[in-house]
Amino acid sequence: MLPTTTPLSRRIAIGTALLGAAALLPASPAPAAPPPAETRQAESAETRQSEYAAAAAEFGVPESVLLGVSYLESRWDTNAGTPSTSGGYGPMHLTDVAGLAAGPEHPEHGEDRRGDPARPGRPAHPPAAPSSDRNNDRSGAAAPSGGQTLDAAATLTGVDERALRAEPAANIRGGAALLAAYQKSLAGPTGRASDPAAWYGAVARYAGSDRADAAAAFADEVYRTVAEGASRTTDDGHRITLPGHPGIVPQRHWLDRLGLPGRPRPDGLECPRDISCEWIPAPYQAFGEGDYGNHDLSDRPARQKIEYIVIHDTEGSYDTTLRLVQDPTYVSWHYTLRSADGHIAQHVKGRDVAWHAGNWYVNAKAIGLEHEGFAAQGTWYTEAMYRTSAKLVRYLADRYDIPLDRDHVIGHDNVPGILPANVRGMHWDPGPYWDWSHYFDLLRAPFRGIGAAAAGLVTIDPDFAANRPAFTGCTAAGVPCPARGSSSVILRTAPAADAPLVNDLGLRPDGTPDTMHISDHGARASAGQTYALAGRQGDWTAIWYLGQRAWFHNPRSKPTVKWTVGLVATPKPGRATIPVYGRAYPEPDAYPAGVPVQPVTPLQYTLAAGQRYAVGNVLPGEYYRATTFDGSSPGDWTVIRGDMRYVQIQFGHRIMFVNADDVRLLPSPVGAPH
Repeated sequence: MLPTTTPLSRRIAIGTALLGAAALLPASPAPAAPPPAETRQAESAETRQSEYAAAAAEFGVPESVLLGVSYLESRWDTNAGTPSTSGGYGPMHLTDVAGLAAGPEHPEHGEDRRGDPARPGRPAHPPAAPSSDRNNDRSGAAAPSGGQTLDAAATLTGVDERALRAEPAANIRGGAALLAAYQKSLAGPTGRASDPAAWYGAVARYAGSDRADAAAAFADEVYRTVAEGASRTTDDGHRITLPGHPGIVPQRHWLDRLGLPGRPRPDGLECPRDISCEWIPAPYQAFGEGDYGNHDLSDRPARQKIEYIVIHDTEGSYDTTLRLVQDPTYVSWHYTLRSADGHIAQHVKGRDVAWHAGNWYVNAKAIGLEHEGFAAQGTWYTEAMYRTSAKLVRYLADRYDIPLDRDHVIGHDNVPGILPANVRGMHWDPGPYWDWSHYFDLLRAPFRGIGAAAAGLVTIDPDFAANRPAFTGCTAAGVPCPARGSSSVILRTAPAADAPLVNDLGLRPDGTPDTMHISDHGARASAGQTYALAGRQGDWTAIWYLGQRAWFHNPRSKPTVKWTVGLVATPKPGRATIPVYGRAYPEPDAYPAGVPVQPVTPLQYTLAAGQRYAVGNVLPGEYYRATTFDGSSPGDWTVIRGDMRYVQIQFGHRIMFVNADDVRLLPSPVGAPH
């Protein structure tokens, strides 16, 4: 979803101020046509760095400030000229809300997100937006908090908006012009040689935030990047370096001149102190006739350990997401993160159970984070949001003793269906364009390996920028998606690029291969997920996946995995196959009198003798009983535990569970194929 809490009057005021500041900037030439493609392709790898230097000199911006702002917006990537989830283009994230492709909000959200048939499910579709909201773009989405900066940049630079979207050099000039205009409007020191620390106010304003704490959090991250320095190769092959400035002390008093409201931080807010966060509660409300919404009360972790943090995208705008979570007739999640500046709203306390993952076992043991974004539309997630999300997840992991790995920090697309009939309708966000490797670097838990294939396990970790699967359907069925980096590797039935994709029986019971449609994740493995090695042939590697060997390209010259070690689960001797489950519920005898037994129902998959699957956790069979508003039903607000234990495995794209009594747990190198 798109962030949007800036009133229209303020967005107009921002534009007016920018146009006024334009008179203070050097005159620019008339718009020029973009250079031909062959000219752009011939540019040297050093050109982009010089383009930042030239823009900084032209508009009188310290180069470190320009590079730091750009890094926090896009990590200097161009993203093939396509927009971010908040309508930002290019390495400087110039925003053009009007240019965002219109589309439905919350597409394909048809599952019961509570994921518990013990009580009525929640709506499959969100309530209709108020008519006043529907006057905005994206079926209810208002403009993001930053408003329109692309048109202001066009006015300041004299460059056509199309070039600002598509041409990195023009985009960088536009960002530099905006920073210079902001600095002049604040009456701060100007010039390329001016003190970078005195540009704090202009940097804070660049975020487009409507809150002082959000603007400050963005600026603080920019200055942390300037202090530490950065160097990387962009998605279009340019090496850029920002030398570190370890002694820089940002002059935060310049923030006061922005006149942004400073809102007090409420007591009990469960966010780290160095990010912008507010409390917008999800309602706990009874409707009569036993119905209620939109979450359940509990007392975690005293009552039940929290095992998972679930990463979602909103499939709608920030404002729309806030409206939905405050509707007692809809569903809930714990936090919403805004794309433009990373601002966070908390809705449900960590002790309580939100309805977000479509699997009650996971919900009862999870915290859900919704990130403003559109997984299906080929957009990209901002660095500002990645960084705030990582800070929040580190805080939650420390608070609730959650390991920082892909067995515990999972995507909504990794959550299994509770029953065979639920598998096909499960969500697939945040999608293949979420950069898991970078995210775990920010979590300070990078994916690591031991460097030897004999380890027996592989952790998927392709080069995100260079790994560009040919997905389709981002804008329309069958239409190729923009060529962009991805965390996903594609799985085939044989070690050949033209071999069919593997089949996911839960998605295609007829056994036909899965497809490259953007939402069809049945033949994909994602960065950070660990699988048992099933074979190697030339530049191809096989893993055990949904009961079959699945092959992916893994050339020795450019590997897409890290070799690692750990435990694997395999059927006990004498068992030809064993069942696989989507939830880890206790045995029937564990339920007290008056509490309906929740069946332990296998999914449509089986795990056959000779196959191995990476172990993520060993868990008790548990069921949190919560079916009434006041806890009056027998057994309500209690955790029912039995003697059954389950082993969590990486069975396909999603985690699943097997009965611990059905499997042996072995060290991964034992009998591993080479």
